[in-house]
Amino acid sequence: MARRSPDWPAGILLIDKPPGWTSHDVVAKVRGICRQRRIGHTGTLDPMATGLLVLCLGHATRLVEYMARHDKAYEGEIALGVATDTDDADGTPIATAPVPPLTDADLRALAERFIGDIEQVPPAYSAVKIDGQRAYEAARKGHDLDLAARPVRIDALELKLLAPDRVGVRIECGPGTYVRSLARDIGQVLGCGAHLATLRRLRVGAFQVHEAITLDELQRLTDEGRLAEILRAADEGLAELPAAILAPPAARSVRNGVRVRLRLERRDVHGPVRIYDTRGDFIATGELRMSGELRPSKVMPAMTIMSGTDTNSD
Repeated sequence: MARRSPDWPAGILLIDKPPGWTSHDVVAKVRGICRQRRIGHTGTLDPMATGLLVLCLGHATRLVEYMARHDKAYEGEIALGVATDTDDADGTPIATAPVPPLTDADLRALAERFIGDIEQVPPAYSAVKIDGQRAYEAARKGHDLDLAARPVRIDALELKLLAPDRVGVRIECGPGTYVRSLARDIGQVLGCGAHLATLRRLRVGAFQVHEAITLDELQRLTDEGRLAEILRAADEGLAELPAAILAPPAARSVRNGVRVRLRLERRDVHGPVRIYDTRGDFIATGELRMSGELRPSKVMPAMTIMSGTDTNSD
């Protein structure tokens, strides 16, 4: 009879979030479907938004902090001429103004203003903390907010005129970027106000939305006993990190949280790394120093599923 560790199911799950759901709603639903309490997401989506939500189950939750740093890509539409208190279509209109005539050349020039490293003020209704309180909690109480601008990075931005008061947007950006704030700022530059009308997340790191499944599909596959088929390995979310492969003695030390010293052939490889044993098992993340010292950071459990016999990698 198969025996499963309490940490199972474990791995990365790609969900195509439906509109109207908060990211917390999705996590709660997946907990019920998968019967796994330990679930974390690598970046929220607003309720009106759809698209890729990357969830970590079981021991993979230890890697959320790495995957939260991934670049992201979105597509959506910006409504011109109306500003809202939330900077998106779920908010209450707070100002209206005529929309100036726009051309494709105007929009290309406008997009250039936002590409690169910029300063961005988060939306008032956001999860940013102010004196220990979420901004949206203070905003709902009617408190005046003074949100500081934060550095964000926009790698690519395309704006396309869809109608005199509607602009399509495609964006590739670094972590922490609010597309709602971008819509608001575009409206301010044009002098007419604007808000984000629709948004769909297309990519998180190397994960693509076409790889994701709906909640209904997750329920069906789980009912059919096929959950393991759709879970991605935990280390797939760290593919951008260099890999260190350790011989058995060093691998055992790392599994016990003990730092080891490596003989480096290249001195330019240092920083966060994925750590494997010689059998190819992912055993930990760590920090590699230029001196060759490797310090374990997040050690993975030695087993995730036991089927009749143990599968310890030691």
